[in-house]
Amino acid sequence: MSDWIDISVPLHNGMAHWPGDRPFELTRDADMGAGSDYNLSSFSTSAHAGTHMDAPLHFVAGAPAIDEVPFAAVIGPARVIEVADARWITLAEVQAQGIQAGERILFKTRNSAQPWHDRAFQENFVAIPADTARYLAQVRPKLVGVDYLSVGGYEADGPETHRALLGAGIWVVEGLSLYGVPAGKYELICLPLRMAGSEGAPARALLRRSA
Repeated sequence: MSDWIDISVPLHNGMAHWPGDRPFELTRDADMGAGSDYNLSSFSTSAHAGTHMDAPLHFVAGAPAIDEVPFAAVIGPARVIEVADARWITLAEVQAQGIQAGERILFKTRNSAQPWHDRAFQENFVAIPADTARYLAQVRPKLVGVDYLSVGGYEADGPETHRALLGAGIWVVEGLSLYGVPAGKYELICLPLRMAGSEGAPARALLRRSA
């Protein structure tokens, strides 16, 4: 498995989280170092902490939940596309990539210039604006992934972008760690926790370079 690249961030106390969401908190309830016979931990968090997936139910009433994600959406060939614009994943850049229906697309932006998860939340992260999201909804890739905590911007196009993508049946991965990952073709495995009826869930995502 050494040729697989882990593109999910580690969940840890103090990590970046969406403002207003429950932050990730791991608690050691029993500790061998404190005399217990075993170690035992518990945690609390938002379903959208760290690397996670959004199901259509996140913004579309009655739509599929995260436990209904088809394996065909989250396992198979994928493309990492590097975006040059410092603020948005622009329509012009996306159109130039010739994205086809059924593809799995991961956008790498300046968000990945350095690991982001252990720094304070950044309001000006690079995101997908509504016009790009509407274009992707027409093209219909199977999956779209981004390298920060939301496909939509902070207080800018967030609901519109989510509704366009999720309303088109596109599964969304947020919070990817693409630091040091070159653009190109890969094999992807991205499995969210099987949380019945939830609109999202933390996920483990792996890439392997393909020809």
